[in-house]
Amino acid sequence: MAQNIQHYDFIVIGGGSGGSGAARRASSWYGAKTLLVESGRSGGTCVNVGCVPKKMTWNFASVAEALKDSVYYGYDTSPNIPFNFTKFKQMRDASIKGLNGAYERNWSREQIDLVHGTATLISPREVEVEVKGGQKSYYSAPHILIATGGYPVMPKDTPGWEHGISSDGFFDIEELPKRMAFVGAGYIAVELAGVMNAIGVEVHMFIRHSTFLRNFDPMIQETLTRRYEEAGVIIHKNHKGLKEVVKKKDGKGSEKLLNLIGVDREELEVNELLWAIGRTPEIEKLNVEKLGIKQNSKGHIVVDQYQNTSVHGIYALGDVTGQAELTPVAIAAGRNLSNRLFGTNHPAGGPHLATAKLDYHNIPTVVFAHPEVGVVGLTEPQAVKQYGKENVKTYHTKFTAMFYEFHPPEEKKKQPTEYKIVCQGPDEKVVGLHILGLGSSEMMQGFGVAVKIGATKRDFDSTVAIHPTSAEELVTMK
Repeated sequence: MAQNIQHYDFIVIGGGSGGSGAARRASSWYGAKTLLVESGRSGGTCVNVGCVPKKMTWNFASVAEALKDSVYYGYDTSPNIPFNFTKFKQMRDASIKGLNGAYERNWSREQIDLVHGTATLISPREVEVEVKGGQKSYYSAPHILIATGGYPVMPKDTPGWEHGISSDGFFDIEELPKRMAFVGAGYIAVELAGVMNAIGVEVHMFIRHSTFLRNFDPMIQETLTRRYEEAGVIIHKNHKGLKEVVKKKDGKGSEKLLNLIGVDREELEVNELLWAIGRTPEIEKLNVEKLGIKQNSKGHIVVDQYQNTSVHGIYALGDVTGQAELTPVAIAAGRNLSNRLFGTNHPAGGPHLATAKLDYHNIPTVVFAHPEVGVVGLTEPQAVKQYGKENVKTYHTKFTAMFYEFHPPEEKKKQPTEYKIVCQGPDEKVVGLHILGLGSSEMMQGFGVAVKIGATKRDFDSTVAIHPTSAEELVTMK
């Protein structure tokens, strides 16, 4: 055992959403002596380079779209209203810095000890933390949680890959490029490409198939891909990949020049390139292999339904496990874990918490695309595979939201609203819900509750509609 070791009830490695949720529940609810170790900025990916700054930027782009729409309501709005993206970035950065401080104040108020440094597991009960300057401290606990999240994958086998940026680097952009390329077809590429297109950047997307968001229902894939093309995004479909990236000129914004050379030898000159080809768990310095902590083929830490790893007393949750990589999922998993570990025998908890765990089924999620997408449950192909085609019935509608009533026909076509309900069995239990269109993000939270508690199509039909709304279509669909 290391010398001068400090002892705790609970050590949490990672101060992001999941780690914070677990630490706060353990300390403030159950009085567990808790240490939180964070190697970067407090709040993790979501707060610093994920959900929060992404939504702020989406809001910024949505204002640009609203200004364009205003002319159809009689406003004498100039088509080229100037904006200051650098100022917006400064405001966004200041807001994030405030959140970093709020996280740390919450931890301090709830008597969680915070150490800024890099953690390494030296035994199933001991952690070494190296702080800035190389100084090392040692800590022990009967319960250790790994909640270190993940980071963007970069294609290091592609010459010149380093001239591009990741989604992390997106939030460092101070001056907008005139032309920007995105490699990837997942939600990160779709969201960030949509933002840049909405504020006037010429956007190119390189995807390996004919649609993006390949894990989503075909309706979402096809409609959103078509919508992006109609909105001006240039999508290079069935692309074979980039062979090389050549930097022709350094600089910011439109000053930077990159030449993208495809495997098919096609070339494109852009001012910025963003790789959105996946994420990988942040575990390199944790020493998981030496301790025998099991990982899957993608490097994620394998856990059971209670977030237990293969080593007793060590737990993992959030992006590091690859389970539904969403901020609210990590928070809920962390709180459930602390309820089970520290609440079972505590007056504030009870024996019922001995089996506390997160149910990973029917988790609603949203893509902040243009327009928004909301989903919960199974896609139609997944439902058919699971229940058989004869036991699955779908309901579908497509229309133009009332907001676009005064838009000319050619503009209305570019603003789809489309919904699908996937039902199973004679009772038509709703096992999947897929919505695309204005307001879908807020709408999905409420309908997510309905699907979670097992609502049927009859339950939807018996709900009185709110008129006039887009959401009413979901309870009046035939």
